[in-house]
Amino acid sequence: FLFVSVLLNAEKCGACGPGFASPLDAMKGKSETEEIIYVPCIYRNTGRKKPDFLATVDVDPESPYYCQVIHRLPMPNLGDELHHSGWNTCSSCFGDVTKKRNRLILPSLISSRIYVVDVGTDPRAPRLFKVVNPEDIFWKCDLGYPHTSHCLGCGEIMISTLGDPAGNGKGGFILLDGETFEIKGTWEKGDKIPPMGYDFWYQPRHNVLISTEWGIPKCLGYGFDPNDLKKGRYGRRLNVWDWTTHTYIQAIDVGEDAAPLEIRFLHNPDAAEGFVGCTISSAIHRFYKTERGDWAAEKVIQVPSKKVEGWLLPDMPGFITDILISLDDRFLYFSNWLHGDVRQYDISDTRKPRLVGQVFVGGSIAKGGPVTVCRDEELQSQPDPFVIQGKRVAGGPQMIQLSLDGKRLYVTTSLYSAWDRQFYPDLIQDGSVMLRLDVDTEQGGLAVTEGFLVDFGKEPAGPCMAHEMRYPGGDCTSDIWV
Repeated sequence: FLFVSVLLNAEKCGACGPGFASPLDAMKGKSETEEIIYVPCIYRNTGRKKPDFLATVDVDPESPYYCQVIHRLPMPNLGDELHHSGWNTCSSCFGDVTKKRNRLILPSLISSRIYVVDVGTDPRAPRLFKVVNPEDIFWKCDLGYPHTSHCLGCGEIMISTLGDPAGNGKGGFILLDGETFEIKGTWEKGDKIPPMGYDFWYQPRHNVLISTEWGIPKCLGYGFDPNDLKKGRYGRRLNVWDWTTHTYIQAIDVGEDAAPLEIRFLHNPDAAEGFVGCTISSAIHRFYKTERGDWAAEKVIQVPSKKVEGWLLPDMPGFITDILISLDDRFLYFSNWLHGDVRQYDISDTRKPRLVGQVFVGGSIAKGGPVTVCRDEELQSQPDPFVIQGKRVAGGPQMIQLSLDGKRLYVTTSLYSAWDRQFYPDLIQDGSVMLRLDVDTEQGGLAVTEGFLVDFGKEPAGPCMAHEMRYPGGDCTSDIWV
């Protein structure tokens, strides 16, 4: 009924309401370059007693402020660890003229606060609209450590969590009212709850929501401890939920300590498949609906670990930390935060992804660093250090965001402040960066845009860690079509 209603409204009022009627409409309707991007910037674990802030970055090549932070919105508290963000409404509400994409939802991974930011009044100078306090989340939901925010077609906002208020693992969801941003309670129903949580995506036409698992918050919160491996402290499941009844119905095992993070269905709302990136195991799994009506997964990409000396462990995984799919469902992109490369795969055949683009923009295996690669199944030699505009980039490629037309891929280099400090201490001192890659959308291919660099090491309050990116008009990882 909801889908029919949205279609009728869309036909009746034309292109009104937030977002676009379909993924392909979004791709065709936004061929011009983005003008601004919102980026959460983090000071936690840097030694600088400053609040995290939301940066507005000018990315319009025609602007005199190109590649500059043109506005900073500091949060009113210290130590939040802003991480991911989402919208109050998106293309799931296309056709509803009463809805506007004018609020950005900023969950805090560590403090468990949720900030609601007004980006509608002045998109170039966002202002704080509301703060949802952590104690309200603890008492009303018995959840904490909020992560992914998605808008729903009904107008509500849904936020996944990593655990309970004490830092134990617990995969639940917070529901916010889409107008008042008051907590309505939890989305899930029934007694069965996954042992961990992280990211999620939903597909109403197949009556499904699938969530992922990072790890137990009180274990991973202060850094990566190899002793936690083999102890069940990192996730290994895709968790399948019945969209209509909100009940947990199936677990798909993708391997011990796999740590499945970002999950993406294909954008086509009829599609019953997608991909998930597993960080520690450095594998991409395709998940799909079976002929029986349940769900399954198969590994379709494996990034080989490298035998190394001078590092935490003798085997260094690629550490896949972010993935996304182009709006036409043709290309899959992901970042290897430790190895330092961003990859592009042609997924015209979803069971056999084909590598068509790869570029190294940092990482732990560059020549001249502390790590020596002893055996490498993929490379003939260690890559050169990545230098752009005279700056040697610390850290590795982490968060990625694709322009709606698929031609520009933006990259930031911070994962999570405690892990940044552990794996890339120079990143804490130098600050992270934001890069742009030019994408060949015909044959495939990636190239660094040499004229683009946003250096968060030059912030007035000192170097900071820049994380996820959002465009005001929606993007490849926030909009869901129903």
